[in-house]
Amino acid sequence: MRMRSALLAAAFAAAVAGFTTQRAAAAEGAPTPPAEAWSFNGIFGTYDRGAVQRGFQVYEGVCHNCHSAKYLAFRNLEDVGLSDDAVKAIAANFQVTDGPNDSGDMFQRPARPSDRMPSPFPNEPAARAANGGALPPDLSLMAKAREGGPDYIYSILTGFADPPPDVKVPEGMNYNLYFPGHMIAMPPPLSEGAVTYDDGTKATIGQMASDVSQFLMWMAEPKLEARKQTGVKVLLFLVVLIGLFYAYKRKVWADLH
Repeated sequence: MRMRSALLAAAFAAAVAGFTTQRAAAAEGAPTPPAEAWSFNGIFGTYDRGAVQRGFQVYEGVCHNCHSAKYLAFRNLEDVGLSDDAVKAIAANFQVTDGPNDSGDMFQRPARPSDRMPSPFPNEPAARAANGGALPPDLSLMAKAREGGPDYIYSILTGFADPPPDVKVPEGMNYNLYFPGHMIAMPPPLSEGAVTYDDGTKATIGQMASDVSQFLMWMAEPKLEARKQTGVKVLLFLVVLIGLFYAYKRKVWADLH
């Protein structure tokens, strides 16, 4: 029994050491992304609705060519200020598979607000074939899945650069200042004026990277504002409760003295 416990402890220690080593190796050669001043930071932070709406335009017009967002339903976009008619118009631009019909066949139809955003590829092999063997990750939870969240996403999108003279970039790879190891299969996705914003904002690379980072953060945590509001209410309740307990304690001890 003792030997078994010792073996388990040794295995656990080795696993922890291996994980720490892997984290250190992954971080080596990749500078920490600089922290951006996001509107949703802090205990009273909220989403910038305009930025999130513009970020969806960037995702729809650029990112969706390769990346899915399987947890996003079109009707969710009403939560960031889009009207019901606008959401219906956006959804109608996409085709989704439905059925079977009366003949037992599946068919394509325009998407409705209740539908989820369809994937740009019918299956994983098709996605890999279209991207040189690499599988573009789903972006639904990317802002929470990656350390650094929106800071990481923004830095990756703006971090493409020419490699140093002593660095050789393998074929099919691209040099990025903030990607671990600096070699990333994704080519620079953003270019000046890649989208035309509905609100007239100039679509620079930095602006689009910021907007889509905020959109991905909202998509990963749409209830962030409600969570923070609940936290503030709980803190206020605790402050009042502590005050009541203190007043009660003073009254009790005043009678004893």
